[in-house]
Amino acid sequence: MEEDDVYTKDGTVDYLGNPANKKKTGTWRACPFILGNECCERLAYYGMSTNLVLYFKERLHQHSATASKNVSNWSGTCYITPLIGAFLADSYLGRYWTIACFSIIYVLGMTLLTLSASVSGIKPTCHGHGDENCHATTLESAVCFTALYLIALGTGGIKPCVSSYGADQFDDADPVEKEHKSSFFNWFYFSINIGALIASSLLVWIQDNVGWGWGFGIPAVAMAIAVASFFSGTRLYRNQKPGGSALTRIIQVIVASMRKYNVKVPNDKSQLYEIADTESVIEGSRKLDHTDELRFFDKAAVVGQLDNLKESVNPWRLCTVTQVEELKSILRLLPIWATGIVFATVYGQMSTLFVLQGQTMDTRVGNSSFKIPPASLSIFDTLSVIFWVPVYDRIIVPVARKFTGHKNGLTQLQRMGIGLFISIFSMVAAAILEVIRLRMVRRHNYYNLDEVPMTIFWQVPQYFLIGCAEVFTFIGQLEFFYEQAPDATRSLCSALSLLTVALGQYLSSLLVTIVTRISTRNGSLGWIPDNLNYGHVDYFFWLLTVLSVLNLIIYLVVAQFYTYKRAVGTLR
Repeated sequence: MEEDDVYTKDGTVDYLGNPANKKKTGTWRACPFILGNECCERLAYYGMSTNLVLYFKERLHQHSATASKNVSNWSGTCYITPLIGAFLADSYLGRYWTIACFSIIYVLGMTLLTLSASVSGIKPTCHGHGDENCHATTLESAVCFTALYLIALGTGGIKPCVSSYGADQFDDADPVEKEHKSSFFNWFYFSINIGALIASSLLVWIQDNVGWGWGFGIPAVAMAIAVASFFSGTRLYRNQKPGGSALTRIIQVIVASMRKYNVKVPNDKSQLYEIADTESVIEGSRKLDHTDELRFFDKAAVVGQLDNLKESVNPWRLCTVTQVEELKSILRLLPIWATGIVFATVYGQMSTLFVLQGQTMDTRVGNSSFKIPPASLSIFDTLSVIFWVPVYDRIIVPVARKFTGHKNGLTQLQRMGIGLFISIFSMVAAAILEVIRLRMVRRHNYYNLDEVPMTIFWQVPQYFLIGCAEVFTFIGQLEFFYEQAPDATRSLCSALSLLTVALGQYLSSLLVTIVTRISTRNGSLGWIPDNLNYGHVDYFFWLLTVLSVLNLIIYLVVAQFYTYKRAVGTLR
């Protein structure tokens, strides 16, 4: 092997800041530490969040609709804070130090949450006698929500960086390593669900049967193990250099374009400004080839009379083609990004209305006295993912490759579209189940029965379908946003994909608010009352079904016109 071939060509460096040695760093030798970190971190997150709606109801004594909205709002925040972490990672800190710093905040939040559920004085209890006195004090609620939003901040530095950091371990300029990158995203999501499997089974049972102190304490320990796993692989990691503020570069292109709004863009793209060096002006980023869409922004790269190329170029007047294409790449992602919001709303029902629906059903396992916590049914979503990831990676991809000729079997856009289609049937399954359950309630006058004599395992199909849809849509999104993002904004674009989950949670909360307000007029109990036997949650599931169908149609139109990013050359 020639000396030049010993080092990566994508600009990555080792922990000392030297060019990354391909024989000693990266690839699958570094990934176990990243996958181990993600597995433990997700165990901590899901171990704390899966049953949160019941913690709000039973310990903070909130109403069903309030508890559902609070979980949706908090979950949404967990997917908005990645914008903060992504900006810092891409611009200044790099992914390694961003993950390290925010992990410490995460551990502090988990520790405080554990204390809030186990220490007298800040632990929610009933005050006095009777249910009317069962509500958390201001202090108890404040400590609980402070802990939760510290966790939301901590996860903001981890979520957008870990998947991108794992993908950074494979050299884009090496065909052999690049082929493994697509497989990494599958196994990355697999590791997430191994953690979720333990959380939704063992930890939910501990919360329901042992106590919330232990139920939150074990995830806190898991998070500490996640941090230890991450630091253990430091010497093996490949690190992308931060490229400076992407936000500043984007604003520069917009300002320069507006300054030259009356300038005509030449038909010959070679007349647009680009530096002669092999590397782009953006540190850690390859050059991007010119595309014909969004030509207004090309004005920023037109050399005008006031632009003196012999002296230092003013980036607020003249930008390179790569800088312009960086903005175009992000703008082209937005329509695809927007279609993920409704899917995230469907996904979010697993931690809210699916749990409340399961709470009204027979939770016994067979004829035994053992009862399965309603939130533990999400284990079937996890099992579905664990089943479908290897099936997709080892069976579907090779078979599809023979028919399509595409190296990954399906394009990322095709993969996401299939997931959106499957998600429709999860809502159909949930709606049909609720129709049958309510019919049984009316027929036998079970209105005031805590558990209708109908096994909770009838919920399995809706969980299993969402798990299958995740393998196609969420993993497809991870890969799509990483691959289509400009090199210096990969964390930011990963955060954008996570933002769909946040907006999905907020959309769910908004829909619940609107539906509750409209359906409770004239003294009616509404679609989602505290006692679901008097409600119509099935109507809400049908509403999401219709929204999912409309969303799929829009996605197919948008995907048809998408133009893929074209990178030029290497960084070394």
